[in-house]
Amino acid sequence: MATTDQPTGPGHTDDDELAEFGYKPELKRTLGNFHTFAAGISYISILTGTFQLFYFGYGSGGPAYWWSWPMVFVGQFMVALCFAELAARYPVAGSVYNWSKKVGNPHLGWLAGWMMLIASIVSIAAVALAYQLTLPQISSVFQIIGDGTGKYDVATNAVVLAAVLILFTTVVNAFGVKLMATINTAGVFIELVATVVLIVLFAVHITRGPQVVMETNGTGAGHGAGYLGAFLVASLASAYVMYGFDTAASLGEESRDPSRNAPRAIIRAIVASFVLGGLILLLALMSVSSLKGKELSTDGLQYVVLDVLGPTAGKAMLWCVLIAVTVCALAVHTAAIRLAFAMARDNNLPASSLLAKVSPRFQTPVLPAVIVGVLALGILVVNIRQPQIFTVVTSIGIIMIYLAYLGVTGPMLVARLRGKWQPAGDGKFSLGRWGLLVNIGAVIWGSVMTTNLIWPRASVYNATAPFHWYLQWGAVLFVAVIAGGGFAYYWFVQRHRTGVLAGHRLEETPAEPAAPLAAPAAD
Repeated sequence: MATTDQPTGPGHTDDDELAEFGYKPELKRTLGNFHTFAAGISYISILTGTFQLFYFGYGSGGPAYWWSWPMVFVGQFMVALCFAELAARYPVAGSVYNWSKKVGNPHLGWLAGWMMLIASIVSIAAVALAYQLTLPQISSVFQIIGDGTGKYDVATNAVVLAAVLILFTTVVNAFGVKLMATINTAGVFIELVATVVLIVLFAVHITRGPQVVMETNGTGAGHGAGYLGAFLVASLASAYVMYGFDTAASLGEESRDPSRNAPRAIIRAIVASFVLGGLILLLALMSVSSLKGKELSTDGLQYVVLDVLGPTAGKAMLWCVLIAVTVCALAVHTAAIRLAFAMARDNNLPASSLLAKVSPRFQTPVLPAVIVGVLALGILVVNIRQPQIFTVVTSIGIIMIYLAYLGVTGPMLVARLRGKWQPAGDGKFSLGRWGLLVNIGAVIWGSVMTTNLIWPRASVYNATAPFHWYLQWGAVLFVAVIAGGGFAYYWFVQRHRTGVLAGHRLEETPAEPAAPLAAPAAD
């Protein structure tokens, strides 16, 4: 990728880009290179996403669903490259919101931020539900509600376990970014080591060749478009995983040298996730004892781990998966807090003055941490008796994130076509002459995958009893209500109040008065 070659201006500081938005620095810069990388990769979370959704991808498309992993990577990598260029130019909290506001307009920025904020809250609940897929596999003690065979045992138990995790992430985030970063970094280190170990263990137990990814298990039979229809459904399992890389930039106001570190963190996070996640999925298919077991479509990778490694080593690996889920939920919660803070600082949310208040003790916005946690718990309660809780809740969150991403890449493309986009100088990351082509690809990809995600298929949103029309159309209805209702509130109420709050506004230093002219000497 090309970089602009402009000299670094004298006296440049980490807060210069912040001043361009009219904000004064308030958050403490304590995060280094690995911290920002850890934030991005823990949000994507290889072990969380692949273990949570393998059963869906395999059940929908057979082993050949693996090809959706590189397909989604190519599309999301184009988005990540656009975000890396934006992170070099605008490394500020609430990345998606502020980027959309800058390259588009304040109205579009609010809508992108609103969609991303609601999606992040939903995603916390969705990620926390992954505890149910792992803990009962480790021990039946964790199946607190019933024995797992009752109609609502699994869904209700999932809510209980998820609630414990959300309470944990709320407390940690309320105590400041340093504690969050310490836990997150340690968790990511364990996750990366466990991922490499798992790849090696799968590799030494392979029972079939890589041609396994050409098998469809006859999954295309029930689709009018044949296997293409099955593959598009199965591809959602990969689309549900590879997002959240913008979190590294959202922590820009708490990072050192963010305009250089954030772009690198974004790219490294998505590339590492693609390579490691792709190997896990491939080697799992090559090493599992049988491809015909129904457990592959119900228990997913948790079953593969126990099948290949045995109960002792397998359960040890599942504990590592549990750590990955924990730091993933922590990262998603952190990103939601920064986004809420960024919007509130612009007086763009109800009770903005309270939401934007930074604790002098913990140097973090505490109230958003609590409110985001409470709202995530509320989503769990609403869905407590729905067996489809995993796919429906997850899908809704991901759709809104893809729409929020389009709220950035779309106006960025318009700015490029109008010749108004200026990447960062000083040798910072820039796409150079490839920018337009990559940006076009990112917009096309985002539009196509959003359509695929939101399509009201019964196989995705209404696959098991109880069969209700509002479940099948739940994603369309929920997204429409959130987007339409939210923007109506903004247009008629909130936009008339928009403006950087006085306590967060960067006050210009008044110019020093000129020295008086010396009086002429007396004769």
